[in-house]
Amino acid sequence: MKSNKTVVIFLIKFFGAYALLFAIYSFYLSKNQQTGNYFACAPVTKNVAVQTQFVLNALGYEAEIEQHLSELTIKLFLNKQYVARIFEGCNAVSIIILFIAFIIAFAGKFKTTLLYILFGSIIIYVVNIIRIALISIAIYKFPQYEKLLHDAVFPAIIYGITFLLWFVWIKRFSMSKK
Repeated sequence: MKSNKTVVIFLIKFFGAYALLFAIYSFYLSKNQQTGNYFACAPVTKNVAVQTQFVLNALGYEAEIEQHLSELTIKLFLNKQYVARIFEGCNAVSIIILFIAFIIAFAGKFKTTLLYILFGSIIIYVVNIIRIALISIAIYKFPQYEKLLHDAVFPAIIYGITFLLWFVWIKRFSMSKK
């Protein structure tokens, strides 16, 4: 009976935290994206595009970005060639929300939990920018593999790092390990 209670408590914490964070993020998007006569992505998506452009330029590519005129995406160009579009789903916020909800559901000491959420979120965010840059280079060089790169490699990187962070949390810091 105790194991059922543990599972129920985990589910309540996880889905409660996820729902709350998702609602906050949805509100943020509703206030910060613009559609109609002029389209503008939310600042977090713009920042991801700008930071991806910085990484690509640092790697020696001529990267440019521009807001799409008729959709909530930012176009990414490498050496004047359009290679990708960055949209809300590319900014890793949804993955970070999922990550945080899981950590809250398996919370440890308050300070440890808070620090792990902060540093784990930063790791996911940075890995996400690097993966967008790398996938853009790969699509630029190997356009015939775009579907495979985007549909398999792209998610494997971000979900892989998230699962790894969860695993480390459970094994090293969570109260549930005791």
